[in-house]
Amino acid sequence: MAYDELLADRIRNTLADKKVDTREMKMMGGLCFMVDEKMCLGIIKNNLMARIGTEAYEAALSKKGVQPMDFTGRPMKGYVFIDPIGVDMEKDLEYWIQKCLDFNPQAKASKKKK
Repeated sequence: MAYDELLADRIRNTLADKKVDTREMKMMGGLCFMVDEKMCLGIIKNNLMARIGTEAYEAALSKKGVQPMDFTGRPMKGYVFIDPIGVDMEKDLEYWIQKCLDFNPQAKASKKKK
């Protein structure tokens, strides 16, 4: 299992309910949901990856099941992982998806490859 398919379906349903246009990309061994051609949120194994920005980062770390996003030994500011316990309830998943969508307009898009 590369990523949690049930969590992916829950995210898809929430984004569809919110009428958010997304594009899915497989990356980092998981699944990423792109909004306005910017990485918005994703799934790595069974964790939700949330791009919430640096302003919300510290407060997010105090929430249930949240940890810094760390692939290389250096946490990525503005991104967090949320363990399954932190998104087991629909209201919790909705909260994190909305945090990502709220930050998305300020997020910088990746540079286009030529």
